[in-house]
Amino acid sequence: MPDPTNNPPAPVPAGAAPQKSGSSALKIVLIIVGIFVVLGMLVVGVIGYGFWRISRAVHKSANGQVTVSTLGGAISANTTQAVTAGDLGVAIYPGATQGKGTLHMTIAGKSMVTANFLTPDPKDKVIAFYKDQAGPNAEVMTTDTGGYINVNKGNDSITITILQQANQNNGETQITIVHTSGS
Repeated sequence: MPDPTNNPPAPVPAGAAPQKSGSSALKIVLIIVGIFVVLGMLVVGVIGYGFWRISRAVHKSANGQVTVSTLGGAISANTTQAVTAGDLGVAIYPGATQGKGTLHMTIAGKSMVTANFLTPDPKDKVIAFYKDQAGPNAEVMTTDTGGYINVNKGNDSITITILQQANQNNGETQITIVHTSGS
């Protein structure tokens, strides 16, 4: 289409170079790299905050007890913390010694206590003792190497696992009791 003013186009100075499209491509690459750097910094910040929160929630005392605080309660694990029959909801086998691995956990109004015990008595004697403790409504299962007893009392549940250990712990019988309770 002809120019209505009939003016010729402006001359380009002899020393001037034409505009390069490379500078706009460089800008786009720099913007993309900048976005990735900012996203990387955000991810590192979120991960750092998560580790900070965990470090504030986990506590280890001088006696080896580890406690993890959560929004709904706490978890406490200790290899030496003593438990009582009241904690476990059932009598502790007479003469049994508490083994390693005790756990107390309270979350959202529910609690769980776990403890391990060892006794030199044979598994059949231990199973008979806990069958009497559990009463007639207990679920009982026995095997060649041990037994399992489960008692449900409303909101409480007690699970007792009995295991005869032939090659470990000098052939002692291991008793593991898990008591859960709450609404």
